[in-house]
Amino acid sequence: CGTVFLPGFPLKLKPSAKNQLKKKKKKLFVSLVLCDITQKGYEKKRTKLIGAYFPQAPGEMSCECVNVSPDVHTEAVQAALAKHKERKMAVPMPSKRRSLVVQTSMDAYTPPDTSSGSEGEGQGYGTSSSREGSISMEHWIGRAIHGTSSTTTTTSSTASSSSSSTRSGGSGAAAGRLADVLAQHVHISNHSAPPDVTGYTNNTSNTTATDGIQVERAPGAGTAAQRQTPKYGNAELMETGDGVPVSSRVSAKIQQLVNTLKRPKRPPLREFFVDDFEELLEVQQPDPNQPKAEGAQMVVMRGEQLGVVTNWPPSLEAALQRWGTISPKAPCLTTMDTNGKPLYVLTYGKLWSRSVKVAYNLLHKLGTKQEPLVRPGDRVALVFPNNDPAAFMTAFYGCLLAEVVPVPIEVPLTRKDAGSQQIGFLLGSCGVTVALTSDACHKGLPKSPTGEIPQFKGWPKVLWFVTESKHLSKPPRDWFPHIKDANQDNAYIEYKTCKDGSVLGVTVMRIAMLTHCQAITQSCSYTEAETIVNVLDFKKDVGLWHAVLTSVMNMMHVISIPYALMKVNPLSWIQKVCQYKAKVACVKSRDMHWALVAHRDQRDINLSSLRMLVVADGSNPWSISSCDAFLNVFQTKGLRPEVICPCASSPEALTVAIRRPLEEGTTPPGRGILSMQGLSHGVIRVDSEEKLSVLTLQDVGSVMPGGMMCVVKPEGVPQLCKTDEIGELCVCTVATGSSYYGLAGMTKNTFEVFPVSNSGVPVSEFPFTRTGLLGFIGPAGLIFVAGKMDGLMVVGGRRHNADDIVATALAVEPMKFVYRGRIAVFSITVLHDERIVVVAEQRPDSTEEDSFQWMSRVLQAIDSIHQVGVYCLALVPSNTLPKTPLGGIHLSETKQLFLEGALHPCNVLMCPHTCVTNLPKPRQKQPEIGPASVMVGNLVSGKRIAQASGRDLGQIEDNDQARKFLFLSEVLQWRAQTTPDHILYTLLNSRGTIASSLTCVQLHKRAEKIAAMLGERGHLQDGDHVALVYPPGIDLIVAFYGCLYAGCVPITVRPPHPQNIATTLPTVKMIVEVSRSVCVMTTQLISKLLRSKEACTAVDFRTWPPVMDTDDLPKKKPPLLYKPSNSDTLAYLDFSVSTTGMLAGVKMSHTATSAFCRSIKLQCELYPSREVAICLDPYCGLGFVLWCLCSVYSGHQSILIPPSELEVNPALWLSAVSQYKVRDTFCSYSVMELCTKGLGLQTDSLKSRGLDLSRVRTCVVVAEERPRIALTQSFSKLFKDLGLHPRAVSTSFGCRVNLAICLQGTSGPDPTTVYVDMRALRHDRVRLVERGSPHSLPLMESGKILPGVRIIIANPETKGPMGESHLGEIWVHSGHNASGYFTVYGDEALQSDHFNSRLSFGDTQTVWARTGYLGFLRRTELTDASGERHDALYVVGALEEAMELRGMRYHPIDIETSVIRTHKSITECAVFTWTNLLVVVVELDGSEQEALDLVPLVTNVVLEEHYLIVGVVVVVDIGVIPINSRGEKQRMHLRDGFLADQLDPIYVAYNM
Repeated sequence: CGTVFLPGFPLKLKPSAKNQLKKKKKKLFVSLVLCDITQKGYEKKRTKLIGAYFPQAPGEMSCECVNVSPDVHTEAVQAALAKHKERKMAVPMPSKRRSLVVQTSMDAYTPPDTSSGSEGEGQGYGTSSSREGSISMEHWIGRAIHGTSSTTTTTSSTASSSSSSTRSGGSGAAAGRLADVLAQHVHISNHSAPPDVTGYTNNTSNTTATDGIQVERAPGAGTAAQRQTPKYGNAELMETGDGVPVSSRVSAKIQQLVNTLKRPKRPPLREFFVDDFEELLEVQQPDPNQPKAEGAQMVVMRGEQLGVVTNWPPSLEAALQRWGTISPKAPCLTTMDTNGKPLYVLTYGKLWSRSVKVAYNLLHKLGTKQEPLVRPGDRVALVFPNNDPAAFMTAFYGCLLAEVVPVPIEVPLTRKDAGSQQIGFLLGSCGVTVALTSDACHKGLPKSPTGEIPQFKGWPKVLWFVTESKHLSKPPRDWFPHIKDANQDNAYIEYKTCKDGSVLGVTVMRIAMLTHCQAITQSCSYTEAETIVNVLDFKKDVGLWHAVLTSVMNMMHVISIPYALMKVNPLSWIQKVCQYKAKVACVKSRDMHWALVAHRDQRDINLSSLRMLVVADGSNPWSISSCDAFLNVFQTKGLRPEVICPCASSPEALTVAIRRPLEEGTTPPGRGILSMQGLSHGVIRVDSEEKLSVLTLQDVGSVMPGGMMCVVKPEGVPQLCKTDEIGELCVCTVATGSSYYGLAGMTKNTFEVFPVSNSGVPVSEFPFTRTGLLGFIGPAGLIFVAGKMDGLMVVGGRRHNADDIVATALAVEPMKFVYRGRIAVFSITVLHDERIVVVAEQRPDSTEEDSFQWMSRVLQAIDSIHQVGVYCLALVPSNTLPKTPLGGIHLSETKQLFLEGALHPCNVLMCPHTCVTNLPKPRQKQPEIGPASVMVGNLVSGKRIAQASGRDLGQIEDNDQARKFLFLSEVLQWRAQTTPDHILYTLLNSRGTIASSLTCVQLHKRAEKIAAMLGERGHLQDGDHVALVYPPGIDLIVAFYGCLYAGCVPITVRPPHPQNIATTLPTVKMIVEVSRSVCVMTTQLISKLLRSKEACTAVDFRTWPPVMDTDDLPKKKPPLLYKPSNSDTLAYLDFSVSTTGMLAGVKMSHTATSAFCRSIKLQCELYPSREVAICLDPYCGLGFVLWCLCSVYSGHQSILIPPSELEVNPALWLSAVSQYKVRDTFCSYSVMELCTKGLGLQTDSLKSRGLDLSRVRTCVVVAEERPRIALTQSFSKLFKDLGLHPRAVSTSFGCRVNLAICLQGTSGPDPTTVYVDMRALRHDRVRLVERGSPHSLPLMESGKILPGVRIIIANPETKGPMGESHLGEIWVHSGHNASGYFTVYGDEALQSDHFNSRLSFGDTQTVWARTGYLGFLRRTELTDASGERHDALYVVGALEEAMELRGMRYHPIDIETSVIRTHKSITECAVFTWTNLLVVVVELDGSEQEALDLVPLVTNVVLEEHYLIVGVVVVVDIGVIPINSRGEKQRMHLRDGFLADQLDPIYVAYNM
C-alpha cells in the first residue's frame, strides 16, 4: 500500500516483517473494498497496524501526521474518490492517432516557465519533491477509485487501447516494445496496464508484482500500422446497425459509453408533449429541501478609530521630503540580483533628490515652454520591469511631486501580448501620451528596423521617457516641487483585469492613499526603520501599498525579491528574512508553497525575527493549506503560529481586512468548516458529520481602522444579508478607490452603493464600495472570505467558486500529471446556463492513460464534493496557456482561446450528459385523428389538401414528331433518315476543345454495329441484360442505343477508379451481379484494367461474365433491328447507390422513358435548334437521361462535359457555356462547389478573357436532396460579375421511384424561398417565419413540377392526405414513374409499398409511388403559364436519413450546417446515430494539433442550436467522408466504416 513517511524515523523493516505488513495491509484493504468495514474503521485499523511496525513515543504521532496529509481538502477528495469505487464508473478513453500522441507527449519540452498559477499557486521550480500529502494515501485511493481489478475484461477494449495510443512516456520504440509485451499475455508489473474499460483496473503507477493484471490481447487486433485499408465498396455486405461486428474496437467503446449513460444520473424528466412551438427548456426547479438563511439581519460592523498620531505626515510627498532631508542615509530599498546578492541600495536621500529631478523634467522638459506635453493632473504610464523597484519608486514619487497621475502597467513583451492590447485601451481612455520607463527596459522593448519603438496593438501613440538620472536635466536651485497636504486630487490609477479580460483603471485620491497608509500602519503596528521583505509585485495591490507607499510614510527599509530570483531560488525570501532579521514579510501562498517544496533541512534558517508574515492572498480558500503546511515545517525554525497574517484586498476597496499579529500566548482564532452544499446556495452551514464536501476558511482579521463593513446580496438591490448568508463585502472608508476612470455608470454601481435593510432604509448616509469579495462576518467580528465575485459560476441556480474547484482538482494527485497552479477554471454559457470548464497544463512525461485516469478522477471528485458536473476538462501541453506578466494563467485569454478553438489541448473529456439537465422535454407523439372527422371535400382539418400537378400532357398541343414513335430506337432511326448530318452530341476535353461529336446518322450506324456484335460474339437473346462500363462520353451513348437495337436491356455502370481499385471495383461487380448482366461491354482500356493484377486481388477476373471491348467494331450491320412488341417492356435498368448506402435498381419501361423525355422537352422547350450544356455523371437518374436520351428524343445538341475534367480545369464548364452561347445548362452540386471554390478568386481574369454568362436562362442543379441554398446563392453571387442572372440558378428533384419530379423550366415563375422554424420541423410541422428570425431555416423550391406529374403530401405512417403547409411524405403519380425495383430476391412487399401505394382515405383509387422524402406544398401568390396560382414544392429531406432523437425528427444536414460554421478548419461534416447516440464526424483541414479544439465547439453548437447532446465526436482527414457522384454524403457508409474502425481517425472523443 505504498510507504508512509513519518519524519524523523528511519523506515527500515526486515524483509519478513515487510511482507507480513504487506499481507496484513492487503487483507485489510480487501475487507474495505468488500465493504466489510467502513472507511473510518479501515483508517483506524490501518493506523494501528502501521503503528505496531513503527513503534513511536506516545503523543508524537498526532503532530507528525500532519505532514502525511497537510490538507483537509486532500483527505476529503480522497475519501470522495474512494466512495466512487462502488460505482465503477467506466469512462471510455478517447482514441488518438499515434502521430498525435507522439507530438504532444514526447516533444523535448522546455520545462514550463514555472510561474504562479491562477495568480495564486505555481508549481515548484526545478524541484521534484512531491511533499504533497498524497504520499501514503495515494496508493489506496488508487485502489479505491479503480475498485478491485474487474474480472469482466472485454478483450476487444483492452486490446483497443494498445493500438490506440502509445503506452510508455518514453518513445515510440518503448511503446512498440510494450505492445509486444502485451501481445504475449505476460503479467505486467511497474507499468500502467491499458485501462480495462468495463470497470477500473488498478492502474496506479506503483503497481507491485502481486497486483499485476493479466492482459488478454484480442486476436487480430493489431497495432495501427498493421491495420487493413478501408474496404468501403461493399459496405452493404457488412453487418451494421445493431448486429455490430464483434471485433470492432469502436463499438466496444460506444457500447460502454451507452452503458455508462444508462445509469440514472439526475432525476428523470417528466415527459409530456409540448404543443406550442416554443420548446420549453427545462427550468431548474428550486429544491424544496435546499438550505435557506435563517439568521437575523446583520448589523454594520465598525473598525476601531483611526488614531491620529501627531507626527504622521500630512501627505506622502511631505513624508518623503522629511526623511530625504533629515535622514538621507537611511536605506529605503535594497534590490537583489538573480544570485540573491544585493544589487543596489536606494537611500531616502537619493529617492528624494531623484524624484525631484523626475518631477522637474516631466513638467519642464517635455514639449515646449508655451505647450508643455505634461501638465499637473495628466496621466502618464509607468512601464518598469519586475526586477527594478528602485527606478519604479523614483518615477512614482516623481509623478506625485509633479502632481501627475501615474498609471503603473506591465512591460509589453511583444506587440501582441495577451493582455497588453486591453491595457492599451485603458491608456487610450486615460489620455496617456507619455510612458516613463527605465534605460534597460527601454532597450529591451521591440524595435522597428529604424530603431523606433513600434506602436503596440491597441495602444495610443506614446512618447517614451527614460527616468535614469543621467538622462535628465538638473532642476535650477530655485525650483522646488509644490508639496500640498493630501487632497481630493487623483494620486494614481491602478489597473484591474476583469473576468472578461477587459482592463479598468481604479482611481485613488491623494487623501485615500494617505488614509490607507495610516490604516495599514495602525493595523500592522509599523514603526520607523523596520525591515520588510517583499516578494509581491510592487506595481499594484498589496505589494504597492506596503512596500512603496506605507514603507515611505514610516521610513522603513524594504528588501525587494524579484520574481526572477524566486524562479531560481524559491527559498531566497526566507534567507533574506534571516539575513536582515526582517520583522515583516509580504508573500503570496504560492511563495510559501514553493519554499516548502524547495526546503531541504537548511541548517541556518531562523525565522524568529518575523513578527508578521502578510499573506496577500490569504483570503483565498486554498491558501489555508499552504499556511498550515508552512507553519508545520518552519515552526521548528522559530516561526511562531501567530505571525501568519492573511489579508483580503481588492483593487476597488484596497485593503479590506488584515489579521493583526497576536500577542504571544493568545489562542489563534478558530476556523470555519463550512458545508460546500450550503455555500452553493449562499448559506453558511457549519459542517460536522459529512466531512467530504466542506470548505475550510481562515479569518482575515477584523474591519480596518476608520472603516465600516457590511455584507449585501450579490445580485439586485444591495440589501443586507442575514448573519448566516454569504454575500458581497462592502466597505465604507476614506481609504478606497473612488472611481473606474472614465466610466461613470460602472463607478456608480461599485463605488457609490447605499446598502439597505429589509425595510428598505439605507444603513448609512455615506456610500459604500463593493469589494468584489464574497464572504461573511463571523463571531467576534472576524471576517471570512469564501471567494471572489469574478470567480463565481452560477450553474443550475447554485453558486460555485472557481478557486474551490481548482482546490479540488489539485487535491487529486496534484504533482503527478499536471502542474500545480497551472489550472484554470471558468464557465461558458451553453444552452442558457453556465457550464464549468477546467483547463490544466499536463506534464510532458505523463502518458495518455495517466492523464485520462487523472481527468476521470477529477470529474468524480468535483462531482462528489461540489455536486456539480464539469462540462469540459482539457489538458494542454506544458507552458502553452497564456500567462499574465507574473506568470499566472491569463484566465480570460484562456477562455477566449477555448471558445475560438485555438487552445490546442492534448486531451479533452467532455461530460455534457451529466451537466446538461435543462434540455426540452422529449416529445411523445399524440394519436392521429380519425379520417371521418378531418375530411370535408378537399379540406383536411380545415386546410386545402396538399396536392399539385404539372401541366397536363394530353392537352398540350405541340408539333412533336417524336410522339408518333413509342420507342426511342425508332426515334433515332427516324432522325438518321430525316436529318442525318444534324449534330446531336459534342464531347469536350479538359482543354475545352471538341474531343468527338456524333451526328444522327453516325450514332445510328455505330449503334447498328454494336447490335451486330452483341448478336454475333455475345449470342445474346432478346431481353438479356448488358452492363455498360464506360467513362462519360460518346461510347456510352453508342453502346446504349446498340443494346436497344439488339433488344437487350442496358445498365450503365460507373467504371472503377484506377487509383482506387480496391474500393471501387467491388461496387461495379456488385451492380453487374445484382442486375443479372450476362455480359459486360466496355473500352479496351477498362477491359485491360479488369485483368490487371491489382484488380484481380479485389475481384477475380474469372468471376466476371464475358467482357467485350467495343473499340474495334465489326464492319457489317445486323441482319435486322429489334422492334419491341410491347411498350411496357423494359427499356433499361437504372442502378444507383442511395445516400443511405443501399444499392437499388429501378425498371424503366419504354413507355416511361418516352414520357420522361417528352416531359423534359416540354418543360425546357427543347428543339433541334437548341444547344444544352451538360456537366453531369451519366450513370443514373436525370443525369443519365439528359446525357443519353433527351437529345435523341428532342433533337437538340448536347454539349457533354465530363465532371472529372473539371478537376484539371475548373473553368471548363463555364467557358463552354460562354463559348457556345448556351441558354440552358445542367450540373451537379459537386460541379457547382468545384467552381465556387476553384474559381472564387479568378472571376476578374475570367472576365478579361471574355467569359460571359449573360445568355444563360436556366442553370439547373440535378439532385435528389433538399436544395443547398447556401451553395447556389454563393455561386450566383460569385458569377454575377460575369453576367449570370441571379434567378437563373435553380434545382431539380428526383428520386428512385421517379427520376425527375420537378425541374425549373424556361417559362413560369422564378423559384421561391421560404423560411421555416427549425424547431417546428422537428415536430413534423411547418411554421413559416420571417427571414433572420431565430431558428429559421431557408428552404428553396425544388423547381417546377414537370408536365404529367401529380404530387400529393401524405402522412408516412397513416398514409392519409395532409393539409397544405404540413410536412409529410411526397407521393407522385406520373407516366414516367419507374415500374418497380429490380431485385434478385423479388421483395414484393417493398415493391408494392413504394410503387403502388394508395391513400387510406380521400382519393383511394389513384396509385401513387412513395418518394421516401419529406416535404410540403405551398400555394404561392405567383401565377404560372396557364394563369393558375403556382404551387411550390419544398423538399426537406429523406425519411431514411432522418434521425429520431428525443422523440423528434432531425435532418442530418441541419446539424451538419451548424457544425461546419463553428470552426474555420472544419471543411466537411456528417452525422449519424448509433444506438441512440449522435455521432458527429468532422473533416479537419489543419494541423492535427487542432483536432481536439473541435470537440467542445461541436458539442456546444449542437446543444445550442439543436438541443441535442453529441455522443461521439470523430475528427478525420479531408476526404474521408464518402460522397457519391451527385455530391451527396454517404452517411451510412461512413457509419459502417466507423464501426468497423476503418476511418483511421485523428481523434475520437466519447462525450460522457
